[in-house]
Amino acid sequence: MTRADLLRKRQDIEQGKLPTWWRYGRPQHHQNHLARDWLLWHGLKLLGLYARGEANVRNPVVRRIEFFFDNLPEAFDGFTILHLSDLHIDGLPDLAESLRTRLQAFDVDLCVLTGDYRFRTYGSCRQVYAQMAHLLAGIQARCGIFGVLGNHDCFDMVAVFKPMGLHILINESLTLQRDDQRIWLAGVDDPHYFGCSDVSLALADVPHNAFKLLLVHTPEIYAEAAQAGVDLYLCGHTHGGQICLPWIGPIETHVSCPRRYTRGRWQHEPMQGYTNVGCSASGVPVRFFCPPEIGLITLHRTVAARTGIVQEQQRGMLPLA
Repeated sequence: MTRADLLRKRQDIEQGKLPTWWRYGRPQHHQNHLARDWLLWHGLKLLGLYARGEANVRNPVVRRIEFFFDNLPEAFDGFTILHLSDLHIDGLPDLAESLRTRLQAFDVDLCVLTGDYRFRTYGSCRQVYAQMAHLLAGIQARCGIFGVLGNHDCFDMVAVFKPMGLHILINESLTLQRDDQRIWLAGVDDPHYFGCSDVSLALADVPHNAFKLLLVHTPEIYAEAAQAGVDLYLCGHTHGGQICLPWIGPIETHVSCPRRYTRGRWQHEPMQGYTNVGCSASGVPVRFFCPPEIGLITLHRTVAARTGIVQEQQRGMLPLA
């Protein structure tokens, strides 16, 4: 499919024109989890656990993650990325304000958001826009703020977010440059519900040997991305389960992939990846044994690669910096 075909498919699904569509060889249908969420909400209220679960959502942890690559350009050694996912920003009152207060403390090179900006999957986005504008105004990122759409999001968000400083990548890529060296940042549309992602299309203009950072809402297309030569895959969607049991882990992750890809750092073949458990919650705004997180990622060039450059400079094979 072309980019225009994929956009048309997403809009047809949003407008209810496609009651059934194909997603990676499997039929997909419009889903409604209202009954399940209602039962969970009332169950937690009866058990007296709801207030505790909501308080947990308001208390994100900061996770610092370091990645090492042989092919990372030397100019990007130490490059910092603020990774936010699954904001569901209108799910709780004052969530945008509390998150903004936390994020103002960070000064990073790049900020990336891996989808799901609103709490529900239907209705007006007016409240989402106001709170997103407030949140984004508190983010300091020298190379800008970029993101992708999730399964809760609608295409109309793209145009509204752009004046706020959030640039949504839909099966496309761009370059980030430092000292005449470049890496490529690519993003695909939601593969989980809409099935509108296309890694090949997103990387169509990217040189084969370039360093590639891919933003995806969900970890489900890890194999496709690795085959395409992606170096770092950043995603979210799973919430890490959101509600977990001690010593057992998540009750449900809502993805079609092995559990090792559903939370934290992972690797598939040479490609490295990270699944952020999200800044907030969806369905019912509670968390148990799975705190929300703010991801602070640092990219490093491996010691072996740095040593090789120094040795080649000493032998006169490369110009001195």
